[in-house]
Amino acid sequence: MTKFIFITGGVVSSLGKGIIGASLGKLLRARGFSVAIQKFDPYINVDPGTMSPFQHGEVFVTDDGAETDLDLGHYERFIDTNFSQLSNVTSGSVYQTVIQKERRGDYLGATVQVIPHITNEIKSRIIKAQKHFKPDFQIIEIGGTIGDIESLPFIEAIRQFKTEQGIANAINIHCTLLPYLQTSGELKTKPSQHSVTVLRSYGLQPEILVCRTAKPIPKTEKDKLALFCSVAREAVIECRDMKSIYEVPLALEEQNFAQVVLKLLQTEDKNAELAEWRSLVERINNTKKTIRIAIAGKYTKLSDAYISVVEAVKHAGYAHNVKTEIKWINSEECIDSNKCKELLGDVAGVIVPGGFGVRGVEGKLNVIKYVRENNIPFLGICLGMQCAVSEFARNVAGLKDANSTEFDEGTPYPVVDLMLEQKNIKGYGGTMRLGAYDCHIKKGTKAFEVYGSTRISERHRHRYEVNTEYIEKLKSSGLEFSGMSPDGMLSEIVEIPNLDWFVACQFHPEFKSRPERPHPLFMGLIKAAIK
Repeated sequence: MTKFIFITGGVVSSLGKGIIGASLGKLLRARGFSVAIQKFDPYINVDPGTMSPFQHGEVFVTDDGAETDLDLGHYERFIDTNFSQLSNVTSGSVYQTVIQKERRGDYLGATVQVIPHITNEIKSRIIKAQKHFKPDFQIIEIGGTIGDIESLPFIEAIRQFKTEQGIANAINIHCTLLPYLQTSGELKTKPSQHSVTVLRSYGLQPEILVCRTAKPIPKTEKDKLALFCSVAREAVIECRDMKSIYEVPLALEEQNFAQVVLKLLQTEDKNAELAEWRSLVERINNTKKTIRIAIAGKYTKLSDAYISVVEAVKHAGYAHNVKTEIKWINSEECIDSNKCKELLGDVAGVIVPGGFGVRGVEGKLNVIKYVRENNIPFLGICLGMQCAVSEFARNVAGLKDANSTEFDEGTPYPVVDLMLEQKNIKGYGGTMRLGAYDCHIKKGTKAFEVYGSTRISERHRHRYEVNTEYIEKLKSSGLEFSGMSPDGMLSEIVEIPNLDWFVACQFHPEFKSRPERPHPLFMGLIKAAIK
């Protein structure tokens, strides 16, 4: 029988509920339990796919092609499990389904209301995921902050669901912030008390408090939180700021976090196998050498826009016992090609990640030209590969003004063009080539060297592809097409063989990187960067 764990947040947003949920999932998995996680987001967008990265950060893509919240990336990385479209639920998707049912007459003429129709739909999403994954534990994180109007239907659905499941089958973990007042040298518990009061007013009593804090929580303050929030003393858990998010599971394990959860859910504890994770954290904290990797994109003011890329770089660095320092480069600054030498002179490797729209593209082309001419290890991802192909076509293959039709419909050499399957599609949400697709890798290439296989599967999110009409011309000029779709129509990986590491891929390898199993392409980049 599946046990359910709901995670809510109070006081402020961005407390790290996703990391806390992922860490709990890691601790339960380390004990041999199966775990599924869901993220419930209260915004009205159907999914984050059409949202600006500045607004929402990265769009994470699952194997089955769902565009989801970035927290799913944390879940997959920590728990080392692939999740699906069932794992991300938004208010928009819930209301859309309910309205479609009403239009079909499914409610038999009844007045459609938040209670019971919206709350029932929310509860049905929990059950659908439970039936699909059949986990021992299902963790459900509610986005936003308690007190937000938009999250009320989710809170009410949780209240109903907990009651229906009964004691010891569902619990609520509430995450709060303990602010530290520098002038008086005190941690203040009052905001957390108020947050729990608001939660109670909605009919939810948390069983566990996880308190984000910059300072250790004194015993007196833990006692006060336990007393005024009506939780057991052992259920007040400290979550202090860490140097690395990968330290969080171990810090929570030291406080018996998983044991408290299992006790509340009347499940027998098991021995936690965390030796490999401890070894990972040991390497993270004891690296002697640092290398600098540049990420040249246009969303660099918000690092969350590239969070999976950043984590994949770190994973490969940990595996090579080096610390990776990210240098953010706004590609718009590189429209002046002379700026590239100044900005890239101190880096050991360069990544040009994915993106949409023409802004900053010419700067990316200049970055790629510089790294190609100076043999700086390079990895291009999605749009980064398309830019690499355009740059090579212009400056090596002699196709002057070659471009993607996304940026110049009148280009004389459309080396990148809209995919055939995308030609007649109207609208944006969920209409790209999304999810996992197979790729055939050519033996004797750098791609084959790092993957060690001729057949791989990777996740995609794009509308444009390398124009097959130009492949032979580009090949004859020295560009190696080392990865192709099984039907030979879609270019998946390109590389320049005579450079140390110049590899670009149409898919998003960052989505499959794990702390204990770094992605092969990032491993190749970091190995070349160290060299």
